[in-house]
Amino acid sequence: MASRLIPILLLCSVIGTAFGKTRIVGGQETSIERYPSIVQVDFYSIWTATWSQSCAGNIINSIFVLCAAHCFEGTLALAIYRRIRAGSTDRNTGGVVHDVDSVLNHPAYGIAARYDADINLVRLRTPLVYTPVVQRVTIISHNSGIPDNSAVTHAGWGTTSSGGQASPILRDVVIYVINNQLCADRYAQLFPNSVYRVTRNMICAGLLDIGGRDACQGDSGGPLYYGTLLVGIVSWGHGCANATFPGVSTSVSAYTNWIVSNAN
Repeated sequence: MASRLIPILLLCSVIGTAFGKTRIVGGQETSIERYPSIVQVDFYSIWTATWSQSCAGNIINSIFVLCAAHCFEGTLALAIYRRIRAGSTDRNTGGVVHDVDSVLNHPAYGIAARYDADINLVRLRTPLVYTPVVQRVTIISHNSGIPDNSAVTHAGWGTTSSGGQASPILRDVVIYVINNQLCADRYAQLFPNSVYRVTRNMICAGLLDIGGRDACQGDSGGPLYYGTLLVGIVSWGHGCANATFPGVSTSVSAYTNWIVSNAN
């Protein structure tokens, strides 16, 4: 299994080898005007002294961005090595850049399973200014469910094919919610008695037994939308766009109360 994180750092390279390498697969180019609440999360490489988008995030309010905890773990995941870029369709250019002040990973992250509670709040050093291309997202209410087979949408700058390069343009793709227990059973067959488990705090989505559409590396932390609601945070999966093993996102509704309590 692998997170949907672009392996630009040495430690992350190990993760990228264990999991698949791709980003929005089977989708199409779109624009920030359609998804003004998505932001790029840039990583700083101490080896090349450069910044590059490697995760995505979601604007909760002018100070906080909602992301995936695994985008902010490890010895090189300090706030000084992360920043966000808002308001741009293009990867690594345009929009407005904000430094990160602090990061709060969910306290249950990684306890029940490797990617359980894979969610965090990123506090910005300076507030965002809302514009037509910089807007807050609406999050789903606490413990609300999404019906199986519902159409949902990923957006991001991740790779477009296995082993490919990150997309220079924001992309989106429509997939469908897969029954949680069915998804858990599939992954249990792949990884019996493993920490890589699907829990009730996750949403699986894809084209079951067909494949071809998914989020992937570089899309971690980004959105899964049900209509205009943010219902998921891109987390992990077996490769990308796999027909048998769907992509897995953190279920936002499991953590809505925690988000509201801490994003102030």
